Amino acid sequence: MIKTRICELIGIEYPIFQGGMAWVATGELAAAVSEAGGLGIIGSGQAPADWLRVEIGKVKRITTKPFGVNVMLMSPFVEEVMQVILEERVPVITTGAGNPGKYVPDLKEVGTKVIPVVASVALAKRLEKVGVDALIAEGMESGGHIGEIGTFPLIPQIVDAVDIPVIAAGGILDGRGLVAAMALGAEGVQMGTRFMCAQECTISPLVKEKIIKAKDRSTVVTGRSTGHPVRCLDNRFTREFEQYEKEGMAGAELERLGQGKLRLAMVEGDVENGSIMAGQIAGAVKQIEPAAMIVQDIMQSAEKEYSRLTTLLGKKGD
Repeated sequence: MIKTRICELIGIEYPIFQGGMAWVATGELAAAVSEAGGLGIIGSGQAPADWLRVEIGKVKRITTKPFGVNVMLMSPFVEEVMQVILEERVPVITTGAGNPGKYVPDLKEVGTKVIPVVASVALAKRLEKVGVDALIAEGMESGGHIGEIGTFPLIPQIVDAVDIPVIAAGGILDGRGLVAAMALGAEGVQMGTRFMCAQECTISPLVKEKIIKAKDRSTVVTGRSTGHPVRCLDNRFTREFEQYEKEGMAGAELERLGQGKLRLAMVEGDVENGSIMAGQIAGAVKQIEPAAMIVQDIMQSAEKEYSRLTTLLGKKGD
């Protein structure tokens, strides 16, 4: 049984976070992951507060175990979303696209753990100082908005720079990734792309099919010229976007071009003209299965990998 500070801090059975992906991580998915022993996370994205309250209600009707909400700090509804989180006493929030510092005192007062996503050592140090409880260090292998550093170089540098627990994210599929992350000093993992293919995930079946058919080189990064690169599965939209970038289209126009494209794919199922944010590990996702089976597979494969490495190191020692 793998137990870390993250398990103790949050009260979860396994050190597994399900990524809080906008238009993907609804209450149904979050509840299933939490009930299975991990931490299910609702992705609030740029949704209004009323939507979030409904999704929190779904989770609470299905499970009594800890769950989280991912807050995009640049959302136009961020103040109202934070108020709902306080009123509902959400056990955990993860944050992206900003500094949650001004919200930390109120969140701590109601017992909410604050765990931002970071992509650099400098940001990790700054957020530790404002009193966050842990950090998710996310490498550029992940889907959606990405940083510039890969998971393997990023994790040990952040672990060495802070004293709070670190969760690894980006390019993680199973127990092998969990064991590798822990070898680098992480105390848990966050996974998004594999959970997109959970049965309880409500995205379009066409998106799930696209992920399952993906190869190792099926993701591309668009938007580098805007300063906000995004990793997606290659399709008609990404190819057109890349062409506009090569032609020198202004950043503001490119950003307008991308507006609404995530929902177009995830909700409406347009897998050619929408944006399918997914990580590089998509090429290794092979089936749709219940969230509980995903969690159990991660833990069972972690035990198997740990046993293999223990045997290997023992033989080396001999």
